[in-house]
Amino acid sequence: MPLPSNNIPDLAQIPSTSDVILKYIRSSIIDGSLAGGETIRQDEVAQLFNVSKIPVREALKQLESEGFVEFKRNKGAIVTELTEPEIIQIFEMRAILESRTVELSIPNMTKETLEKASLYCHQFQEEKDVSKWALLNWQFHSSLFEDANRPFFVKTIRSLNDRLERYLRIQLSLSHGKNLADKEHLLLLNACRDKNVSYAGELLYSHIMSACKSLRSSLSLIK
Repeated sequence: MPLPSNNIPDLAQIPSTSDVILKYIRSSIIDGSLAGGETIRQDEVAQLFNVSKIPVREALKQLESEGFVEFKRNKGAIVTELTEPEIIQIFEMRAILESRTVELSIPNMTKETLEKASLYCHQFQEEKDVSKWALLNWQFHSSLFEDANRPFFVKTIRSLNDRLERYLRIQLSLSHGKNLADKEHLLLLNACRDKNVSYAGELLYSHIMSACKSLRSSLSLIK
């Protein structure tokens, strides 16, 4: 008698232990719970998840390849700290990729996409909780990329945003970056509605580099 096939979970869709640990550590770095320069102790993480050190080591190796941690002799895994030149370069990469992706997206942009972007734009404007700003900002930006049909572009952009999120929290909190972002988001949204491809690309490039300039000023205040 064959085994019943109903209610069988798709194991390919279930994240591995190392994937769960990877997501936990990455999120802790992104939201600032793990600060730059802090040591991630493998035995403590293993104890937290009640596993051996093997999946922890696998997760940390993946985080190393993504640039979130680095291994130092006699210290283990350390949360990386971006230098100012590295931060600038990441912003520049974002500006180039995001402006091009929105240009590719606009000709195919649907009414549903614009409605979703408008919703995220409004939610970002109204949100008072600083801890939610970065996510809403990403949701607004990424919604404008959906119709570009460039999944690799979007994946790369997301990775760049993740590297910068902890620094963007500083920029939005210590400066008037939130108010400026609100105004620039509305301009960008209207340019997308008007199908003004080149203007939207220019706006997004300027928007990102303006945030970079604001962040550099904010970092100089807390040094």
